[in-house]
Amino acid sequence: MRETLFSSGGRLPPDPPGEQTDSGGRPPQTPQGNRLGRRVFPLVAAIGLLIVGVYTTTWGPSMMGRTEWVLPYDLWGTLIAATRLAHFDIGGLYTSPTGLVSLPGAAVILVPIAAVIEAAGLSLQIPGPHNLHPAVWLVAAPYEIALCCVTLFAADALAEQLGVARWKRALLSAASAGILWNVSARWGHPEDAVAVGLLLYAILAQSRSRAGLAGWLAGAAVCVQPLVLLALPVMLALMPWRRMPMFLVRAALPSAVLLGAALAANWHATYTSVTSQPNSPTINHPTAWTSLAPHVANGNVAAGPARLATIVLACCCALAVRRRWLARLDAARHGEAQQDPALAGTPGRVWWPTPVLAEVLWWAAFTLALRSFFEPVMVSYYPWPPLAVALIPAATLSWGRLIAAGLVAGGVTAAAQGTSHSAWIWWAPLVAGLVLMLALAAPGRLLPGHIRQSRRRSLAST
Repeated sequence: MRETLFSSGGRLPPDPPGEQTDSGGRPPQTPQGNRLGRRVFPLVAAIGLLIVGVYTTTWGPSMMGRTEWVLPYDLWGTLIAATRLAHFDIGGLYTSPTGLVSLPGAAVILVPIAAVIEAAGLSLQIPGPHNLHPAVWLVAAPYEIALCCVTLFAADALAEQLGVARWKRALLSAASAGILWNVSARWGHPEDAVAVGLLLYAILAQSRSRAGLAGWLAGAAVCVQPLVLLALPVMLALMPWRRMPMFLVRAALPSAVLLGAALAANWHATYTSVTSQPNSPTINHPTAWTSLAPHVANGNVAAGPARLATIVLACCCALAVRRRWLARLDAARHGEAQQDPALAGTPGRVWWPTPVLAEVLWWAAFTLALRSFFEPVMVSYYPWPPLAVALIPAATLSWGRLIAAGLVAGGVTAAAQGTSHSAWIWWAPLVAGLVLMLALAAPGRLLPGHIRQSRRRSLAST
């Protein structure tokens, strides 16, 4: 990987062996016809996650003497919402017992498996003492876990464009699948994984000058899980002002259509769930900000206002880096540094230089981490999005950095399964782990000069 795009009065250092770029500033590509070969690592990781996910929720607990399967109970409410949607009962999306607080896309992605469950006549009774081994899980699990694995394929595609060596991509897929267990098999929130996967594909499309596709992918991601709104300002930071309106229209249209239909069908339930974002500090984990959040019925607090504040912070981050990024892309577009092949590109359709793409991914991870930094109530799977995205720029660095980042990601994921309700015992260590993860994954331009020099020497010796 190249550490910097420009240096005053100097040229870029050479790429490490195995990570060179071609004359268009793009990493070498495997022939398009061999798509399976190009994605073999995330495919193997996805199969492994599916096996582990089904085992740890069913036969694993039974072998340990538990009478009840350990299932992701949160998934049942979304499945009920998807079943209602399959019957065109849009007004029931946000009524009990769905518990849905995300946008309708979270239910839309489960409609196919909901239709299969309905056709098979399987019950969606909530697991518990009277439903120890629900057969519906054996049908829903493969679909739900496979759906989550879109993130693995998106991460590998970005790593390929960044010129990451193949065995580093293998480690990236393994580490990504390991932490994805938290979202898929443990908690049953495929909407988070699908949204992050679509966001990554949107960044990939934008890096290849396909702004229209990037806008639609970002819109689909927001419609599935609005948490990705935190990363959209980072994408906007690389656009000229004149292109932003159409991007925003594409990014908003899917959510506007589906949410508008839900509001028309049941205004009160939809508006209350989507705007207040209620969460329970008793059931889940309080943070240092819990006492400042508005309190609503049943001892819950409203997370919506804090999430709006984090979007404002994400916009500030984007403004801070916008001028620097646009200067780099403008230089590449107009050939101001034609003596360096990494800055050359197809006229009018310039691919982002790899250091820019790595920085964009890092900032996307940082903005996604803002949710965990300032959320009034946390759930164990909330730290996953920034961990998953930060692993990608970490793969462009040395083996030591990637291994350390993978271990930290695994440690944060394991710590998040703790049961403590003390903000300083549970939440504070998770925040510290996320900060450490972001530090390990930071591209060279984000670090002080003496650290960049040390990292460059480390890469040269790899």
